[in-house]
Amino acid sequence: MVKEALKKLGSTVTESLEQLQITRIGVGPLKNDTVRASERWGRKGRRRREQRRREVTLLRGFPYEPHQRWWDRLAPRAVAVVTGANRGIGFEAACQLALHGLHVVLASRDAARGQEAAGRILAEVPDEADVSVESRQLDVADTASVEAFAAWAVETHGGIHVLVSALSSLSLYSCSHVVCVNFNKGADNSVEFAEQVIETNYYGTKRMIDAMIPLMNHSPYGARIVNVSSRLGRANGRRNRIGDASLRGQLLKDDCLSEQLIDEMITKFLEQVKQGTWSSNEWPQMYTDYSISKLAVNAYTRLMVRRLWDQPEGQKIYVNCFCPGWVKTAMTGWEGNISAEEGADTGVWLALLPQEPTTNGKFFAERCEISF
Repeated sequence: MVKEALKKLGSTVTESLEQLQITRIGVGPLKNDTVRASERWGRKGRRRREQRRREVTLLRGFPYEPHQRWWDRLAPRAVAVVTGANRGIGFEAACQLALHGLHVVLASRDAARGQEAAGRILAEVPDEADVSVESRQLDVADTASVEAFAAWAVETHGGIHVLVSALSSLSLYSCSHVVCVNFNKGADNSVEFAEQVIETNYYGTKRMIDAMIPLMNHSPYGARIVNVSSRLGRANGRRNRIGDASLRGQLLKDDCLSEQLIDEMITKFLEQVKQGTWSSNEWPQMYTDYSISKLAVNAYTRLMVRRLWDQPEGQKIYVNCFCPGWVKTAMTGWEGNISAEEGADTGVWLALLPQEPTTNGKFFAERCEISF
């Protein structure tokens, strides 16, 4: 049934795509062969992603089978923490996890906004849904706040089973709390706020993961950590990659990857920003500071998997990251092409995957593995 439905989608995707507006940045009226090839590749990629999004939308309509719902076999109810949960992707991830039956802690820097978001979930769910949510204040940029949150989680719940690290910070566009931070818009590529971007998106994620790992409850099904990242943070992306081939190679080789390497890359970039010597030829060309912050998140995801690889059975922790896509949220100035509900889907799917050791240390988009 699922396969037949997916097959029908293929015949309608191309026709729908012809009506999509495709924006090109920095391409003049005279286009050489390289530009034309890049545009053709871009159009094909957009078609593939659009078709996959349609497929995922269909798949979401099929409920999990009882044998797949590992979280139902835990007592008391499995606990999921979602950071940046008062709006956007974080809110949608929290809502979807709650509807699936987990107890969800909505973590938000603004306590009042977090309480409002939790109340919104309870008010919007169907009457027959058994939903359990609560909110808790958390500022991932503040070590004391993270430590206090961890102490509360242990005292209140004895630990957690799932962490969706969507973060919480300020957006230039709306001055309110969103999933992550990016101060650029459209073709802009300013690095004026590079330090804040990296502090929030990378060091905030790292700080939260390090604090939550000791709290992960043991179970036969493994605990889950899911990091919100971006295709812009791919080390060897076709259009937005690190210019230094040596650094690229080290970041992509597990035996070379280390926390020191990640920190040295960030330090080098921030020093160049302060000196005014950074160059888009050496660093990612689009949203450079944001891309580097997500590159660091991707690298740290893989590093954590290596560190946790030898955990004994019953104490496994699966760590993955995903790109939600260009989502209509405050961070994109509401200029995305998919909803926050769609953007959160892959993260929720990763959090709920059945016990699967091979799905560990991977990067996903639209429920498909993509390269780092």
